[in-house]
Parts: sequence; C-alpha cells; structure tokens
Amino acid sequence: MVMRPRRSVLYLPGDNERALEKARSLPADAIIIDLEDSVAPANKEKARNQATDAIHEAGFGSREVVLRVNPIETPWGMADLHAAIAAVPDAILVPKVSTPGDITGTAKVVKAAEADPRIRLWAMIETPMGIINAREIAACGPDPDNRLACFVLGTNDLLKESRALASSNRFAVVPWLAMTLVAARAYGLDVIDGVYNDFKDDLGFRAECEHGRTLGMDGKTLIHPSQVIPCNEVFSPTGDEIAWARKIIKSFEEPENARKGVITVEGRMVERLHLVMAKRVAAIAEAINARSKVEEPWF
Repeated sequence: MVMRPRRSVLYLPGDNERALEKARSLPADAIIIDLEDSVAPANKEKARNQATDAIHEAGFGSREVVLRVNPIETPWGMADLHAAIAAVPDAILVPKVSTPGDITGTAKVVKAAEADPRIRLWAMIETPMGIINAREIAACGPDPDNRLACFVLGTNDLLKESRALASSNRFAVVPWLAMTLVAARAYGLDVIDGVYNDFKDDLGFRAECEHGRTLGMDGKTLIHPSQVIPCNEVFSPTGDEIAWARKIIKSFEEPENARKGVITVEGRMVERLHLVMAKRVAAIAEAINARSKVEEPWF
C-alpha cells in the first residue's frame, strides 16, 4: 500500500517569487502554486511563467507540487493548462469544478497533449453545483484517463455563493463537507479541507483542524507557513493509533486468524474492515517517517 500524506497543503501565489523559494524548505506535504484567485489579472502571465519556472527548477523534495490554473473559459485558462502540462507538476488543480464535464474536458486536453502520465488532476469543489454533483464528479475517478486523485474544498467560495454565515463550529458547511467527503470516498479519492482565514488565531485554527480530521479529511489547505506544523500534528496518526494498528495487523497475520473475518484483540472485537483501516494508518505513518528523514520516529 503506497500512501502520500496530504496533511498540510499550502497555497502560494504564483507571482510571489520569495514565497515559492521559501516553500522549498517548509515541512508542508504539498504546495499549491496558484495562478487563479490570488493573482491579479495584470500579473497572470508573470505568475504563469514564474510558477512553471519554479516547477522546472525543482528543489521541492518530497513535497507534492500542484499548480492551480485559471478556468479554461477565462482568457488565461487554456494557456495555463498547456503551460502546466509542459512543466509536469505532480497535479493540476482544476478550479470551480461543478460538473463531471469540468474534469473530463480537462482530461481530454491533457491526453491530447500527451502529458506525462504522472500528472494527476485535483478538483476544486467550491460551488453549490459542485456540491450537488459531487457524486458524479467523484465517479470520474476510477477511469484512469481522467487522472482524478483528490478533491479540495473551497469553503470561502461556498459561503459566498450560498450566502451562509461563517461560524466557529462551521454549522452551515458541515453538510456540504460531509456530502463531498462521502462521495469522494465511494470512488477512492482523497479530500482536503478548506482554509482557515485568521492565521494569527492558533487555537481556532487547531480546533478547525481537529474538526476536519473528525469528519474524515485527509488534510487541510493553508494560507500561511505558520499553519503547517500544527496542521501536520493534528492530521498525523498518534502513537497510540499506530500501535493499535500494528497490533491489529499482527493479529490477523497469525496463522490461526488468516481466514477469520472477526477476531479478538486485547478484548475488543476486530473485523476485516478494521484491518484495512489499520493498514492505512501504518502506511501513512511509514510515509511520514520516510519523509522526515530523521533517525527517531516522529510519533
């Protein structure tokens, strides 16, 4: 089981050269170099060139590098997409995905350009129609031609479009988050939670990370480098979770349990579904340890 941790996913404006350079040393699991919302129209071409140059230069180590392009129907979208294909990031983030056609249409352009097979597509779910069609969009995932790997929640845009009020408990957005997450999981996709806007509010940020993890999110999008470390802490399996996962795996590996659907581990009933979950926890822990490049485990 090969896993890529996506605990912390940091947005970086494509026209901010200093931010792009700093990202090479940050402990984020992934970075999203943005050509869309954070870049003014006058800077779109500069951002595109600067972002693709940064990807070509590499130096991001094990961090997943994602390029968010402008929508295809905008004056910059198609040029962004072809530049992204040429730069070969780990993924291209498609903004404002509202229907399956937004993914399949982009995938056709990527295929026609004979893009590197390693490039994945991530879908930005940030419109009411995107929430309504989350299941159909996620259903694009199993077709390898679509390259779809991940959903990213755009909670700020969802609040704006729905006219809902933001609150500390995210009362208004929880149904949308849950709908999107269940749809993604049905088709094997990862889901990254939306941003927390007040990067100086450490307690509020950590609480929202915990909330996202409770919902089942794989990680969270971030707007400031100071959010990376606490985000990694919250979305990492704890030492107790890893120890329990390894006990489950070891117990099912015992010859007498090899064919059993249900066993008892330390007085608790454990099913095969718990084994699947345990293997994922162990794989994520191993991937994080490999990424940390330290002798002592991080947990």
